[in-house]
Amino acid sequence: MSQDPQLPAGAIDRLLRPRSVAVVGASDKPGALGTTLLGNLDRNGFAGPIYPVNPKRDEIMGRKCLASVDALPEGVDVAVLAIPRAGVLDAVLALAGRKVGGVVIFSAGFAEGGEEGLAEQQEIARIAHAAGMVVEGPNCLGLVNYVDRIPLTFVETNAVPPGNRRATGIVSQSGAMAAVLSTTLVARDVGVSFSISTGNEAASGVEDYVDWLVDDPATHVIAMIVEQFRKPQRFLDAARRAQAAGKPIVLLHPGKSSAARESAATHTGAMAGDYKLMRVMVERAGVVMAESLEELGDIAEIAVRCAVLPSGATAVLGESGAFKALVLDLAEELELPLADLDDDNAPALRAVLPPFVPVSNPLDITAQGLSEPAIYTRTLAALLDDEAVGTIIAGIIQSDPVTCTIKVPPILAALEGRAATKPVIFAGLDEGAGIPAERIAALRGAGIPWFPSTERAFRAVQRLTAFSARAFDATHAAPLPVPGLAGMAGVVPEYRAKQLLAPLGIPFPQGRFAASADEAVEAARAVGYPVAMKAQAAALGHKSDAGGVLLNLADDAAVRGGWDRIHANVAGYSAAIHLDGVLIEGMGQRGLEMIIGAKADPEWGPVVLAGFGGVTAEILQDVCLFPADLPHDAIVAGLMRLKSAALLSGYRGSPALDVAALARLIGTVGQILRAEPRIAEIDLNPVILHPAGQGVVALDALMLVR
Repeated sequence: MSQDPQLPAGAIDRLLRPRSVAVVGASDKPGALGTTLLGNLDRNGFAGPIYPVNPKRDEIMGRKCLASVDALPEGVDVAVLAIPRAGVLDAVLALAGRKVGGVVIFSAGFAEGGEEGLAEQQEIARIAHAAGMVVEGPNCLGLVNYVDRIPLTFVETNAVPPGNRRATGIVSQSGAMAAVLSTTLVARDVGVSFSISTGNEAASGVEDYVDWLVDDPATHVIAMIVEQFRKPQRFLDAARRAQAAGKPIVLLHPGKSSAARESAATHTGAMAGDYKLMRVMVERAGVVMAESLEELGDIAEIAVRCAVLPSGATAVLGESGAFKALVLDLAEELELPLADLDDDNAPALRAVLPPFVPVSNPLDITAQGLSEPAIYTRTLAALLDDEAVGTIIAGIIQSDPVTCTIKVPPILAALEGRAATKPVIFAGLDEGAGIPAERIAALRGAGIPWFPSTERAFRAVQRLTAFSARAFDATHAAPLPVPGLAGMAGVVPEYRAKQLLAPLGIPFPQGRFAASADEAVEAARAVGYPVAMKAQAAALGHKSDAGGVLLNLADDAAVRGGWDRIHANVAGYSAAIHLDGVLIEGMGQRGLEMIIGAKADPEWGPVVLAGFGGVTAEILQDVCLFPADLPHDAIVAGLMRLKSAALLSGYRGSPALDVAALARLIGTVGQILRAEPRIAEIDLNPVILHPAGQGVVALDALMLVR
């Protein structure tokens, strides 16, 4: 793991755009890593000096071979180690002595190979940091600079420069996946600027390369495959810079199915697992998430080929009634907004369609295009001019070369002479149809991504549409420090948590803590009968499981009896738990049970969880995560995306609930975590949500302090 916050200025430039290269382990033996690397450099016309290093050879591929790293001239930009692991550490130390700028290490068997390998990798990092040298890897496939045609990889590569086209930069911890994605994009005639595999990330990581690509003029979109962010805050900073620069980052992150970290005390930690937390934080910073390798390529292609990203409501041009129904189903499943178009609100579209074709979205122009190809031009032009439409998907039946010759030219004609104000996506209905390569090339040349199937196009458009609609503004609410937190550590029991949080505006029932039966009676009289009695101890995270909650105690006798009963219940549950006392609270009105929790992840920072709560919260998991600095309106919008959100708006005659008050409470919890990094978790469960205007009440509270 890289230890320094940033690499020396200009260090990555020397690695990614070298003027001189040393190949340690150079060879001309067919299939050897050093052989392929030298062949790549020669085939792609690398013009700088190349220094083969191999003590067993005098000459390789017409170049004088050096006997050792010590024979290199000082200041070579990059050295590639195509040697076994056993020789890597000594080679890195020698390269540092020759003031080499960067090192690419192909060899595996380091941190992933056990304690000995980990120790060697850590020593590589120490040497690199001391020398101000960039190390890519170990256990990587190297890099390809497509802009300058410099492939420092053992995968045979023809580095096609992007030229004046917009291009994608690839950053991947997996070298194999970097090569696969590069092949995919190049095959689609998508420009690639750089492809970088980071491997084990001994002394440089994905964060460093993303930060560099944000400033690279040849890179317009960044596509990533990451299994673990080793410096989350560095990445978030780089992602925010990319978003501000108008360079979308598209990320594929395996790990949705992995177990979440163990959580000591609260629902929140169990429900806000590593992947979910990572995802909400990177999306907040401006990252588009892909769900598969195929989708990663699809999203990247649209983002780089279209001058304008998909946004707003989508209009779909189709040629089949059945396709129209399929699109409606798919759009609902994906939550892709479709533009509301009909005969009354789209007069320009109505004017260009035959009388027998009603205006709708999706639009079904039937087979009219075969006899009247100009209908594609007129229809697309009307959709391009319609302010209600943000994105256009043309779902076209391709069939054969003759049909494509009829349909594609009028589609292209609709864009001639127009500035690119909204994206147009071509989605073929019949994958495998005989569409001529020159027709696909013509579409791509006009800035229209071509997809062989429709569902892929819709999924990619939805991801980018949701990204365009995302709010990146932070709340203006100031952080809220917690007076009295000093000196606390570990689990804070309910009564103390409420004493700390209530003054900050978190609503709790009226209540008092009691350390004896007499105090419990006195507290109940002060609160007013009927009351609830709840056992209090830091070790008692789930009181109801231990019989530690008694409800509707109606008089003094019931409270005294409850004191004895609650102690007996907890003792029977666990003799190791010693109660501090009980909390007496007034019985409140019924309402909808919600949960609000917060988790301050030591790597990613604070996040707030909210959703439908109660004893089934961990079973149903109808929750969503909010960054702690999210504005009020964005919190409300997130709550309304819960699976059971209909319950919040008034379901089957029930009143609409106070979603605004719930959102304010979520915001307050976020303010607290932003102010108090020592608070690891807060759990409010249940939170009773009342009808609109009547607020919320948190019935239980638990805190975990570092």
